[in-house]
Amino acid sequence: MTTIYVGNLPFSATEQDVRVLFEAHGTVESVKLINDRETGRPRGFGFVEMPEGDARSAIQATNGREMDGRALRVNEAQERPQRLRTNGGPFRR
Repeated sequence: MTTIYVGNLPFSATEQDVRVLFEAHGTVESVKLINDRETGRPRGFGFVEMPEGDARSAIQATNGREMDGRALRVNEAQERPQRLRTNGGPFRR
């Protein structure tokens, strides 16, 4: 399974909108759009999980494609850097 990062989404996009876009290129296992913790508003990005071969095709077909006037940024998701916590608060390596 490959996780795809989808950025520059219009704030009006729903998980169903993103699912339909990616289903045209293969099997979509899951879609997760990210909202701001404090306001609950969309942050303009999300993640799609697809089988590896389908994911490669979907990335090529959707990167740069416009959705409601916004050019999508689509690529394979990268692992988030690990955060270390110290007594003084969050600390990044």
